[in-house]
Amino acid sequence: MDSVAHGQNYVDGRWEDGGGAVLEVRDPATGDVVARVPESTERDVDRAVTAARRAWDSWRWVNPSVRAGHLHATADALSAATDRVAAAITREMGKPLPEARGEVEKLAKTFHFYAEEATRITGATLANEEDGFTSIVEKEPIGVVAAITPWNYPVELIGWKLAAALAAGCTIVVKPSEYTPTAAIEVFRSLEVARLPAGVANLVTGAGTTGRALVAHPAIDKVAFTGSGATGAAIVKTVSGVKPVSMELGGNCPLIVTRHADLDQAVTGALRRSFRNAGQICIAINRAYVHADLYEEFVGRLAKGAANLVVGDGRREENVDVGPVTNAEILERSERHVEDARTKGARVLVGGTRPPGRPAGNFYLPTVLADCTQDMLVMHEETFGPVIGVSAFTDLDAAVALANSTPAGLAAYVYSENLGEVFALGRRLDFGSVAVNNVDAGTINAPYGGRKGSGFGYEHGREGMEGYLQMKHVRVRHHA
Repeated sequence: MDSVAHGQNYVDGRWEDGGGAVLEVRDPATGDVVARVPESTERDVDRAVTAARRAWDSWRWVNPSVRAGHLHATADALSAATDRVAAAITREMGKPLPEARGEVEKLAKTFHFYAEEATRITGATLANEEDGFTSIVEKEPIGVVAAITPWNYPVELIGWKLAAALAAGCTIVVKPSEYTPTAAIEVFRSLEVARLPAGVANLVTGAGTTGRALVAHPAIDKVAFTGSGATGAAIVKTVSGVKPVSMELGGNCPLIVTRHADLDQAVTGALRRSFRNAGQICIAINRAYVHADLYEEFVGRLAKGAANLVVGDGRREENVDVGPVTNAEILERSERHVEDARTKGARVLVGGTRPPGRPAGNFYLPTVLADCTQDMLVMHEETFGPVIGVSAFTDLDAAVALANSTPAGLAAYVYSENLGEVFALGRRLDFGSVAVNNVDAGTINAPYGGRKGSGFGYEHGREGMEGYLQMKHVRVRHHA
């Protein structure tokens, strides 16, 4: 058994123990305890928010080029610590080490991106209809931000909020998932290396009680959350007063493969976006609608590809493609969705069980379900595990209607070589992002966010930083 890490909160530029109980963190591949961190109390949260409020009085006025320097320095520190941060990710949530390293690399790029955006906060000067008046529109930081982040991308999704908020001139308190707190702690060690001023960024660990205390704190000016719809709804009820809230609440994302698709590309894309990170991605492909002319070949090749994926412990085994799911809830939901589909007539082409010979750990085989109907759970609920349901269609309008039929609206995918279909589907799919002939629905320099039940507000791009800014109109009377 590995040694057990001891984690602390980071408050006002110092590492400190919490005042409450101790939270145990387990390796999803073995079930072993790998870390113990504070179950932060309301008093711990108050200390962090107070530090952020005090720091905001100066940070908000710091020259943007200076803020940019801190963000670039943080990116460099993260790059230097890639292996250490990646090891924490894999230890806590199970993704293979190469994927974890890729996540840290993207995190560093996020800090570099927002470092540059910090120097590009622009306003406007507007002429008035009356002589002798000038209107100046300025953008100012909102204030103190509460960030609640999930476990599936435990450092990258912190970075989207943290880097954008700091670039805008806000200060922040981050509460990471209770499943992945030491990965967040490693990110804050890089902030410490970059000599970010005390109190500008603070970290409190804990579970739901800690998160509720943070979003309910009256000195918080904005809440930024990524997670489940149920938790998002609870946060809205818990927020103290009227203040901006941004939320990314998950996907249940569809794929449409038209009769004009490049089948090689479509299968490769579906394989990657369905099973990467064991399907634990908000923009994972949960369900696919494939034209009847390509259907049997598509599901056959997808099943063959899924069967060839190596399932294993990404910390201790080589060449692993799919690690364990992070917690028992995801494992149970995957099993329930597969059994529901099987009972209602779906064909289980591959997977559908836990891997034989692995008595410990939250492992589940990559699973392809064919002949699915929309009443099956896998086709209208987000599995968030390594399972994809596939259905055939003959009428493209009907496929679009099915794709749009769920409450989710985060991302959708299309494979088609027909230009008319590409633009028609791009317009008609009711999702915040539509990726065509690729499965990378997000890129750091373009806005990323959902609609309908997938939340509101944006991350990535300039829009990600704009969410931490508020406008002020200064109307000046002067001599003409």
